Amino acid sequence: MDVTLTDRAKEMSKLVATPSVELMAITPNAEQVIELACRTCYLSFHRFAPPASTAELINKVIRKKHHSVLEHALATFRIKGGSRVFTHELVRHRLMSPSQESQRYVEYGKVRPFDVVVPPTIEQSGYKDRYLELAAQCEQFYSEMVKAGVPKEDARYILPNGTTSEIVISANFREYRHIFEVRCNPRAHWEIRKICMIMLEVMKKEAPIVFGDFQIDRETNSATLIES
Repeated sequence: MDVTLTDRAKEMSKLVATPSVELMAITPNAEQVIELACRTCYLSFHRFAPPASTAELINKVIRKKHHSVLEHALATFRIKGGSRVFTHELVRHRLMSPSQESQRYVEYGKVRPFDVVVPPTIEQSGYKDRYLELAAQCEQFYSEMVKAGVPKEDARYILPNGTTSEIVISANFREYRHIFEVRCNPRAHWEIRKICMIMLEVMKKEAPIVFGDFQIDRETNSATLIES
């Protein structure tokens, strides 16, 4: 039976990945933990009167750039639908702990479906269909080699950079502030900015004082620090 253009389009659409971010864990009462840790330095517990004292002290230490106390609170995210391009940028952050899906051991098309990230410029240029066709051919050749006995760790060399890779990251609040400052900036690469913006939105809800000085621009889907 001949495959119609509609069927082919549907098959190709299955290859297109969509990013998702899940907050797996976060320090309970994170901002109060930060305040109490900070007050230990001066033994000023008599001034502990949340929520007013929490906001006042955290805003003060951020303004003075005494960021070490922010390291007492941590958060863990699971990120799906990001490309290997994205993860290779993300893992450059030294003070973040990553656990990433292994292409050596995970077999595409068996353990998990194969999908890729399509950059907006490719989607708008008219090359999207060809891009997806070539990506599908790479995956088919990969599967052919694995079935023929080529180790997954070697067959993976044919897979494109756009191939998705699940990753879990943990970092303290100080490191997240650094990540958001450089990766949510309008000049950051579009994919890591897109995913980090989702994380920033979460952290602004979970810790509104610590991340309150990040100003979000909805039009450009970016954020910058407001200098006080």
